[in-house]
Amino acid sequence: MKTWGFGIIGTGSIADFHAAAIKEIGRGRLVAVANRTEARAKAFAEKENCGYATDYKELLANPDIDIVCVTTSSGSHATIGLDVLNAGKHLVVEKPIAMNTKESLELIRTAEQKGVTISVISQRRFEKQHAAVREVLDSGALGKLLLVEVSLPFYRTQAYYDSADWRGTIDQDGGALMNQGIHSIDLLLWFGGAVETVYGKTATQTHTMEAEDIGLALITFKNGAFGTIMASTSIQPGFAAALNLYGEKGSIKLEGSAITHWTVPGVEQPDLGENTNYGGVSDPRSISHVNHRIQLENVIDAIESGKELYLKGIDGLRAVQLVEGIYESSKSGAPIRLEEVSG
Repeated sequence: MKTWGFGIIGTGSIADFHAAAIKEIGRGRLVAVANRTEARAKAFAEKENCGYATDYKELLANPDIDIVCVTTSSGSHATIGLDVLNAGKHLVVEKPIAMNTKESLELIRTAEQKGVTISVISQRRFEKQHAAVREVLDSGALGKLLLVEVSLPFYRTQAYYDSADWRGTIDQDGGALMNQGIHSIDLLLWFGGAVETVYGKTATQTHTMEAEDIGLALITFKNGAFGTIMASTSIQPGFAAALNLYGEKGSIKLEGSAITHWTVPGVEQPDLGENTNYGGVSDPRSISHVNHRIQLENVIDAIESGKELYLKGIDGLRAVQLVEGIYESSKSGAPIRLEEVSG
């Protein structure tokens, strides 16, 4: 059985989750990490017992590395990701895949040209309650989908945004929608399908930063259903994300990792057992690495045996495209029609 060599570019807080996930994969080994600051790269490498580099291109030249996880600031994902793909390495990139649709599509096309895999981290799909919803939708037990609501009333301090010069910037980080809300937006698209039009409003209400700390949207899906989005980092003290689905035959309401309502004809509410993987309400580090591990295992399975890749580059692109549409609509004051992009 092949042991897949991993590299991690970026040694910030999110890199810890990737390193912990790789440790638990029997077929994976962390070979090396990269950070521009030698002290940070060295400290992380000593903790994880792996090599390190201050130039990530040195890491990309390492023949022992097969898969590279990019955990740098969001605005660098496209540039670094393209270098990873052009080096012939498989790419796992943290959300968002890139900061705009054009960059996202370039990553996807480059992966196709190089014959390598690209996957964007959206680990919340692997939570038990979301998998149960997907099964219900696939079975048709809810009937025609009428409305999908997502709400992300998070809180981040000003100190959080002041902790790095890229935080809260539009081109390097994004705001409550592109950064924190992207997970809920991915779920909304996974459940609701392709979007036809979006009308959005954004504002910066309680923080000193360039990007939005609240964003709202009204969506029309191509299947005729509606959707709503609210994402914020200004809601004190911070609350768990909520996701509600209403169909012609029943309704499902989720909050955090819990199912708070389940009316699905012929389908009993699933027993989630110890389902405590949710976090990040007011502290972005308060999440579990378990679902990162599940996604990385799926990436290996897809590379090894052609198993379906659960989270493709196109999934990341569609989430970014929707956020871009909300931004554009907020500026113009008019609804935006989204073009369907295949990949």
